[in-house]
Amino acid sequence: MERRGKAAAVICTEQFASSARMTAQTFGMAGYPFAQILHPIGRVTDQELSERARVALPQVVAILELTGEQQRPQN
Repeated sequence: MERRGKAAAVICTEQFASSARMTAQTFGMAGYPFAQILHPIGRVTDQELSERARVALPQVVAILELTGEQQRPQN
């Protein structure tokens, strides 16, 4: 998405963090930032999922702000 000029943020559970890093590196984006939350997300209560979302939100905002800064034209 960023390559098309659209800010994006990836959220993954800690169990998939290593895969996320490897995938980013494979596509030439080593160090790509992503939000990380507790695993699992499939069989948890609504309250547990809401807590994971609360944890992810500030990470996502930080990623989007960083992405936006990088995409702004330099004066």
